Amino acid sequence: MNGLSDLYRLLIIKKKKGECILMKKTKMLSLMMVMIVMASFLIGCGADSGSGNDSDTIKVGLNYELSGNVATYGTDLSDGVEMALEEINANGGLLGKQIEVIKMDNTSDSAEAANISTRLITREKVVTILGPATSGNTKGAIPISTQNKVPLVSASATADDVTVDSNGNVREYIFKTCFSDSYQGITMANFAYNDLGNTKAAILTENTSDYSIGITNNFREEFTNLGGTVVAEEAYQSKETDFKAVLTNIRAANPDVILVPGYYEEVGLIIKQARELGLNVPVLGGDGYDSPKIVELAGAEALNNVYYSNHYSPMDTAEDVVAFREAFQGKFNKEAGAFHALGYDLGYFFADAVERAGEATPEKIKDAMAETIDFTGITGTLSIDELHNPVKSVTILELVDGEPTFLKKLEP
Repeated sequence: MNGLSDLYRLLIIKKKKGECILMKKTKMLSLMMVMIVMASFLIGCGADSGSGNDSDTIKVGLNYELSGNVATYGTDLSDGVEMALEEINANGGLLGKQIEVIKMDNTSDSAEAANISTRLITREKVVTILGPATSGNTKGAIPISTQNKVPLVSASATADDVTVDSNGNVREYIFKTCFSDSYQGITMANFAYNDLGNTKAAILTENTSDYSIGITNNFREEFTNLGGTVVAEEAYQSKETDFKAVLTNIRAANPDVILVPGYYEEVGLIIKQARELGLNVPVLGGDGYDSPKIVELAGAEALNNVYYSNHYSPMDTAEDVVAFREAFQGKFNKEAGAFHALGYDLGYFFADAVERAGEATPEKIKDAMAETIDFTGITGTLSIDELHNPVKSVTILELVDGEPTFLKKLEP
């Protein structure tokens, strides 16, 4: 029995040693597999992080209002941008590469505009973001571009503080290719006082909009400096539909001109209701009036004696403008508006900066944009100033039975 017991113990010991060896081999194999997976992941990450020069394409992000209450602006700008980039690709692209457009909808919401910018930069690895359309949505997207050092350019965010912070310091990675609210407010104050001969102005402001407030403040200051008087000031909020109470107050002040700086959705209803109350004095505004929907809302008959500042006139007979209008008509089967033209110029502005940069990296593109001088576009010639704003002309249009008619063009 003792011999058998010794043999049994020996077999048990050998078995346990075998299990230990097997366990060690299994652990080693598992560790090797983990290391292989991690190496593959790191290689993949390294390849993906090389947006710009190391990619087969040059990725540009479009962050636009394709749905929501200002979808007309975002859609028009997006159409213009994509038309320009398609032309550039058809002519060989940039730096020997094709431009890849990553387009996303911010739903006309500033929080979503920030989310879209985050996705475009961190997931899609774009080298530049074009958009959003409005000042509020652009401001929502600014911190993401600044933190990640990726340039963002808006063709229509006219608020003065888009490209500068609260201390007046320039935002290094933020640009715009449209004139500012201050310029629109000052221009329309001079137009009202000097061209129309108005001396008593009423102002109806959207008090939740930086755009509307910016134009209002600069109009008020310039108009009173010229010798005019603001006889009434009223306010409304976005998405309101009944403005009769505030318009009745304005009528009681007996103004000879009314400034309504806002977006077409409310402005169309405001002008319609103003005319119904017998307020037939001139109505002034900014580029937010530029939408065919304003006619649907106000009716063509109400849209007379209405004037607004804009970036572009469809009546411009310059050769390049005519060629753009014809090409746009052929592509979309409709007439090009100001936001189509602004988007088109923005696409070429981006391309011009990339070509001058010599490489498609965010830092080089940013530097080239800041150095832009005499870039010629459909909406005029512009140079970027020290605050990353353009120095360019402004057009004043008059609505005649709802149709925009060229009135005058003011050079900077």
